[in-house]
Amino acid sequence: MRTNRLHTAQALEPGHEVVLENGAVHYLCRVLRVVPGQSVTLFNGDGHDYEAEVLRTGRRDVLLRVTGRQPGVPESRLRITVAQALSRGERMDQTLQKCTELGAAAFQPLISERAEVRLQGDRLQRRLDHWRGVVVSACQQCGRARIPEVSVPLSLPEWLGEGPQGLWLVLDPAAEAPLSRIRIADPVVLAVGPEGGFSDAEIGLLRGHGAAAVRLGPRILRTETAAPAAVGVLQALAGDLG
Repeated sequence: MRTNRLHTAQALEPGHEVVLENGAVHYLCRVLRVVPGQSVTLFNGDGHDYEAEVLRTGRRDVLLRVTGRQPGVPESRLRITVAQALSRGERMDQTLQKCTELGAAAFQPLISERAEVRLQGDRLQRRLDHWRGVVVSACQQCGRARIPEVSVPLSLPEWLGEGPQGLWLVLDPAAEAPLSRIRIADPVVLAVGPEGGFSDAEIGLLRGHGAAAVRLGPRILRTETAAPAAVGVLQALAGDLG
């Protein structure tokens, strides 16, 4: 049976009552059509799922009582940070959604030479809020109780200057080494270029900071396909999938 899960930013504790508003009301009352006495599962990103009983439904809010707490779906033993160059429209959303479903632990959007997306000020904040919403929605769907972090976009030099830790990989169709032959170490930082890929200078910069260039096979994948495919390979090698 499918479990109806819903995210809330509120603190959750068995025996306590919570009030959900705004979009949660539409989802519970219009989509799920819950009635008092029914149970739903809540999560807030702390690693647990919380069973809750619907006490009251209204036009503007829904009142629930938390009745139990249980461990959420275990996270992958391999912590993968996806450093994704900004892509247009729904492509970035697809990358975030699918990589979240596959178990990526964090996302670092990158401003690259060939990225056609330019974000600043209010537009940047709106886009960042939207991306975080995409990740929360993916967790809600796939059962994860930990929410991957989506960081503020950085240029490649800025990000490299922060010294990200772990095994660094950069997807490059011209690389000799296939990703499937890489010896995995935890954590993993996976850099993925935009439409058109990273420039030669950017590949050189990444490799100069210790990143290993790897390829995904004989076909060149779209940017929104490359990151999920690579995360899937890494998780399979780590024993998380299969």
